[in-house]
Amino acid sequence: MTYDFNTIEKKWQDYWSKNQTFKASNTSDKPKYYVLDMFPYPSGAGLHVGHPLGYIASDIYARYKRHKGFNVLHPQGYDSFGLPAEQYAIQTGQHPAVTTEANIKTYRRQLDQIGFSFDWSREVRTSNPEYYKWTQWIFIQLFESWYNNDSNKAEHIDTLVEKFASEGNATVNAACDDDIESFSAEDWNNYSSEQQQEILLKYRLTYLAETEVNWCPALGTVLANDEIVNGVSERGGHPVVRKKMTQWSMRISAYAERLLQGLDTVDWTDALKDIQKNWIGKSVGASVSFNVNGHDDIIDVFTTRPDTIFGVSFMTLAPEHELVSLITTAEQKEAVEAYIEKTAKRSERDRMADVKTISGVFTGAYAEHPFSKAPIPIWIGDYVLASYGTGAVMAVPCGDQRDYDFAKHFDITIPNIFEGVDISEEAFASKDNVKIANSDFLNGLAYKKASKLAIYQLEQLGHGEGKTNYRLRDAVFSRQRYWGEPFPVYYVNGMPQMIDKAHLPIVLPEVEKYLPTEEGEPPLGRADVWAWDTTQSLVVSNELIDHKTVFPLELNTMPGWAGSSWYFFRYMEDAANRDGVFASEDALKYWENVDLYIGGSEHATGHLLYSRFWVKLLKDRGFVNVEEPFKKLINQGMILGTSAFVKRIGFKVGELDLQISKGSKLDKEEL
Repeated sequence: MTYDFNTIEKKWQDYWSKNQTFKASNTSDKPKYYVLDMFPYPSGAGLHVGHPLGYIASDIYARYKRHKGFNVLHPQGYDSFGLPAEQYAIQTGQHPAVTTEANIKTYRRQLDQIGFSFDWSREVRTSNPEYYKWTQWIFIQLFESWYNNDSNKAEHIDTLVEKFASEGNATVNAACDDDIESFSAEDWNNYSSEQQQEILLKYRLTYLAETEVNWCPALGTVLANDEIVNGVSERGGHPVVRKKMTQWSMRISAYAERLLQGLDTVDWTDALKDIQKNWIGKSVGASVSFNVNGHDDIIDVFTTRPDTIFGVSFMTLAPEHELVSLITTAEQKEAVEAYIEKTAKRSERDRMADVKTISGVFTGAYAEHPFSKAPIPIWIGDYVLASYGTGAVMAVPCGDQRDYDFAKHFDITIPNIFEGVDISEEAFASKDNVKIANSDFLNGLAYKKASKLAIYQLEQLGHGEGKTNYRLRDAVFSRQRYWGEPFPVYYVNGMPQMIDKAHLPIVLPEVEKYLPTEEGEPPLGRADVWAWDTTQSLVVSNELIDHKTVFPLELNTMPGWAGSSWYFFRYMEDAANRDGVFASEDALKYWENVDLYIGGSEHATGHLLYSRFWVKLLKDRGFVNVEEPFKKLINQGMILGTSAFVKRIGFKVGELDLQISKGSKLDKEEL
């Protein structure tokens, strides 16, 4: 009998659709199970083979759990904001919403043809205003939050204002900018409103700051590190340069330790956990301050080896370090500027990965050793990153191979501070079974005792302290694009103000072109109607801006990871009950978080990290009940475009006709 799959598949798919067979209930007496795939970006090509690779696995498991008596939530939707749609709009002039809608129809048709058991009643699209209203709302919660290191959680900004008004900031232990100045309660209460707002921006969990970013001139936008491959943009292969811009940033660094600790509570692969651990990069050591000879400036460095302080023979600053232009001598100015220009064309990933190239330039300036007072030459080198640590390193060539190679290349002194160790050929990086030598009061001490004593003496001199450092940097959150979530932000005298929840969403305006303006503003700068009237709570014409009641709106849009950092909560709520909340208290309490999540490991330092950050913030502020979004996470792997099979061998084993490919793990003997 022939299996008429066309007829049978259509029959049952029609039945499933008509009877909503796979619709989940928020009030079931059955135990719950939430199975989720990383939702797709709807590109014009439709599904690629990598999509069903994961979707089939999750669908099998969702069906299995239903048969085992679980109330299964297995939803699907679309990560529908993104750069590809915008680039297509630039090329064709067609609105991204039009092409995105057409692409989604193709995706839906293909997904239905495969026969997945998705609950389509809960579909989400990140580009729908009804959805990104809540992305804007979460942004406002971040703006209205600060991180209290004493309580180890985010709190409403009003609690910080109360502290400032009653006791100043001397006793406040917060995650904040480095350049915070001390003030009393009296000072605070005498500050103008604008001065208070400027100070609060240094504490908020989302804030405006001048930041080193990856700027892609061809795409006219900032790119995240994970959007750059081999020094060029992942989309289009365009050159990327480092550039300083005023951007919205997310203070994810405040959550570094909790993001680390949280990995112990989830069922993820060790490989994936290791990627995040390395990205967060916890290091225990010391902060050391070096005076710059002939200047009032100080260079702060972080080191995990304070025991090697007497082995410092030079310092290296990132080419972008703010002090470079101030301390460079006239004789070295031309060489330094040329090097900085060259370095700006390389991405941070490029610079981190390139361990073979040795390059740098002497600034002509010297620092002073905190103990010996000896002059230490200050260089710049692209192996030091402005975004990591302080953007400066104290180079100990006898104990670090990269410093050693740099010193050898530029003929810099390499003092040996390790007792009985030969460093004539390479650095000695081990901490074990060695004592410190040629180091004054540290002589004869092993690593742990020498480190403690060095930190103590630095603290006595006022030149350092013990410190825990994290590699994790705050995430740049602005994009100079059109096709993304608008910020719920307007500006009064240059200071950002949040639009009240009652007036969300702030919807994307119409623009003539999807390119930056001739003046270099983002595409939203082309909108004729893009200003906020505070008297009517409406978006109005730019021509009405008078700095009294009508003010300019933010021209940047949010990055692609904004909408994907919380979409799993949106699925929890029935479509009919979504108007007043991002997800109801009952729905959040019932579903809690995702029981099984399937997607690519390439999202480890992007989506998976950012979503964990947002969930912790929402938990701190009392909006959700869980610390982690995904209990169990499985990576489906990748389907490669080439095959290692080069020859096929046919033979019989009993009644079986077998075809073995030469080069595969299977061979005749094993059979």
